[in-house]
Amino acid sequence: MRQALAYRLQIILAFGLALLCSGCGALTSPDLDPNGPITLAERQLLFDGVSIMMIVILPVFVMAALFCWRYRGTNRSARYTPNLAYYWPIEILVWGAPAAIIIWLGFHLVPGTHRLDPYDPIDTGVTPLKVEAVAQDWKWLFIYPEQNIAVVNELVFPAGQPLAIRITSDTVMNSLIIPALGGQIYAMAGMQTRLHLLADEPAEMWGRNVQYSGSGFADQQFRAVATTKDDFDAWVAKAKSASATLDASTYETLAQPSQKVPVTYYSGVEPDLFDRIIAKWRHGDIVDPAPAIPAAATVE
Repeated sequence: MRQALAYRLQIILAFGLALLCSGCGALTSPDLDPNGPITLAERQLLFDGVSIMMIVILPVFVMAALFCWRYRGTNRSARYTPNLAYYWPIEILVWGAPAAIIIWLGFHLVPGTHRLDPYDPIDTGVTPLKVEAVAQDWKWLFIYPEQNIAVVNELVFPAGQPLAIRITSDTVMNSLIIPALGGQIYAMAGMQTRLHLLADEPAEMWGRNVQYSGSGFADQQFRAVATTKDDFDAWVAKAKSASATLDASTYETLAQPSQKVPVTYYSGVEPDLFDRIIAKWRHGDIVDPAPAIPAAATVE
């Protein structure tokens, strides 16, 4: 009687935990509710991979339940063969099925992953917006070379226009990610990496550093805002009206470790500042480790 009651309590507890977890909003997370074609394609690869693995996972759970029922302690009629050493059908099933699944996953996911190479530009027929991202302790600096402005902890760009980001670090290794738009790309001192993103429509998202970098890591986040073209132009005008400019002296002050830094605008930027940051870690030799980028890549 006590065992039956304990079993019922376990079922109720498991059901209650499932209800509590349902309030976490997993299905509305940025990874599963994308704002752009890159994350949408990544989500489809995730769904495809899970679907393929279900071919193995579901039978395993079914067989586990059947085996527990078949070989329960009260079932005296179940066959008992303790001396069984080899049975080739079981060997083929145990080793063959996982191997087939891995091969299937490889043929399906590897080409799809390479089509989403973050170094490849996104071909929409629209000229990309160029942004240079610098990871600092513990904030993000975004330089807009064509607009000659810079912003701390805020990335604004027009929806429908590809975003071409050059990324580096002026401190330890960081990793930039905007989950609603694409995957993470590392930022390393003395090197530059690249990331191409696209937002389908205006939206406000969040980006952050996901590589632990010290005491201010938890607050190293930034607003990523996809706007209309008119709103973007108005935002650029707002940044150009700022009194501060980002020259070498101002940058050295900004680069000092600081936490929870508010959004800060700079109405002008010293020429080639991004390359100078890289060169500082390369002893004056500016090196772009990025491979040659093809003319365009289309996201389906």
